[in-house]
Amino acid sequence: MNATSIESRVRIAATAALDKKATDLSVLSVGALTSIADYFILASATNERQAVAIADNIEEQLREKEKVKPMLVEGTTPGRWILLDYGDFIVHIFTEDTRRFYGLERLWGDAPNVTADITGEEQEASRPRRALKKTS
Repeated sequence: MNATSIESRVRIAATAALDKKATDLSVLSVGALTSIADYFILASATNERQAVAIADNIEEQLREKEKVKPMLVEGTTPGRWILLDYGDFIVHIFTEDTRRFYGLERLWGDAPNVTADITGEEQEASRPRRALKKTS
């Protein structure tokens, strides 16, 4: 598949997450750093039920619009960290405390953050971002 179609699917997934009120959405371009995926989408949910709703909406939107299903889904029970693996991109949906604990942004700190390119700067600026508390 070409880069445009990958970006289109990543855009659909990001929009689907935001439609279910995901917070702190980040899209990291990890393709130059690893062979497991081209993009990681990271999103936070306020609770486990919302995390499942976000994951369900992403799956539904990608199935309807792009006719794709995830290769792997993990973590829907209990829902603190849900992973949707679409091969060329992986969606990570966390509850806020789980996201802080694992700190994927720190682990993949060399990856360019392309959130504004994927979601559009106007949309990104219009959505409130909740600050993540630092843990020691």
